[in-house]
Amino acid sequence: MMKDNIVLIGMPGVGKSTVGVILAKVLGYQFMDADLLIQKEEGKLLREIIEERGTEGFIRVENRVNASIQADHAIIATGGSVVYGSEAMAHLSDIGTVIYLKLPYEVLEARLADIKGRGVVLKEGQDLRDLFEERSPLYERYADLIVEETGLNVEQTVERIEEQLKAASANNNWESNE
Repeated sequence: MMKDNIVLIGMPGVGKSTVGVILAKVLGYQFMDADLLIQKEEGKLLREIIEERGTEGFIRVENRVNASIQADHAIIATGGSVVYGSEAMAHLSDIGTVIYLKLPYEVLEARLADIKGRGVVLKEGQDLRDLFEERSPLYERYADLIVEETGLNVEQTVERIEEQLKAASANNNWESNE
């Protein structure tokens, strides 16, 4: 089966939604924000779901919604905690090329002053560094491609993604309808 979607994963603050919108325009794809799909399906903001159902409850909702995404020629920006849902990640890997947008901890820390207000899934007593160290190996495990964003602006990140997709395509790892 041809993987004609692109799935963006990574920590909160790496720019999955921002990069995804521009990448969709450049490639002529549609853009889907998984967090917005969750909010629409649940009729609540992410932080409200987390407050009502707790971290584990939110992860179950996120896993269910992401595992049911139907898309064709779409850039799918996921929530940072998507990698906790094995069914969701199996589905997203089946329907798309998974790209890990990677930044060092120090850059993320500077970008994420108000982490709780963003609807970020933090376990009791967990801080951003704990989250970074817990999730980084999961992002690496699920990624088909890793795009190191250090020192890049949004446009440069989009260019780097395009370059890596072309290189992967040349190696027959990724097919596109160009």
